[in-house]
Amino acid sequence: MPKRAKIAVIGAGGNVGASVALWCAIKELGDVVAVDIRINDVLAVDGRMLDLAQCGPMERFDANITATDDYSKIAGSEVVVVTAGIPRKPGMSRDDLIGTNVKIVKSVSENIRKHAPGAVVIVVSNPLDAMVYTAWKATGFATHKIIGQAGCLDVARFKTFIAMETGFSVEDINALLLGGHGDDMVPLPRYTNIAGIPVTQFISEARLNEIVERAKAGGGEIVKKMGTSGYLAPASGTVQMVEAIIKDKKRILPCAAYCDGQFAVKGLFVGVPVVLGAGGVEKIIEIELNENESALMKTSADHVRELVEVVKKLDPTLG
Repeated sequence: MPKRAKIAVIGAGGNVGASVALWCAIKELGDVVAVDIRINDVLAVDGRMLDLAQCGPMERFDANITATDDYSKIAGSEVVVVTAGIPRKPGMSRDDLIGTNVKIVKSVSENIRKHAPGAVVIVVSNPLDAMVYTAWKATGFATHKIIGQAGCLDVARFKTFIAMETGFSVEDINALLLGGHGDDMVPLPRYTNIAGIPVTQFISEARLNEIVERAKAGGGEIVKKMGTSGYLAPASGTVQMVEAIIKDKKRILPCAAYCDGQFAVKGLFVGVPVVLGAGGVEKIIEIELNENESALMKTSADHVRELVEVVKKLDPTLG
């Protein structure tokens, strides 16, 4: 019988991390090691993971679920998901989190380097593109083994709003976006279709532009309605990536990957279509952009570069 894969979730005491652990277990992607800190000598993640383990008999999944604050337990993990960090609150942008989260992600990444040097790392912490850069520098891993989860979530939001508008199944909606995870991401209506039929056949250009803007601000809308960041959809997007890696599916997914000249971006992690498999980012797929799309991509990448410069100033060792 083949050995189960091992998936570590750092920050599993939070809503995103706990949801990632839940879906990894239910989908039987592998055994889960849930890591978080102790607060007043209480390991809060312990109760959440025990609760999850007790779902096994009812949801009919087999997975060993370990709750710990000991990073040595992540040894041998094929995938490590980093959700650690503080979430957004009303009135905050993703960028507002950088001062605190760069310290957290750096510490986490140093432990990954020590205990799980063979893992592919998926970063979910915000501000996403800057935190992927931080993890890359702190682990010292090859760029194809460090990936940011943003595009899967952003595309899902875009598809959801199109489905709401048209009444068609989300399963038949195909979409793509590029750029940083934030208000200057670049949805691409030109590459959006419903069962292969251009989306513009169903939605007017003016209305489609409104949907694009809603997708770009999708995270902020959740924060306003809920008082904190969303967690179910971000976790679902993350698990989509975990599954592609664990099962070596070679899926084409929009992820924050290291660009070395692709899309005229160099030295940054930004959202681009990638082939995701057992090796992590196995290929970046370049597509043709028109003049307007290229300009939007440049604006988005420039913002990511600004955030990376902030990271370097906060911690020169990450330069």
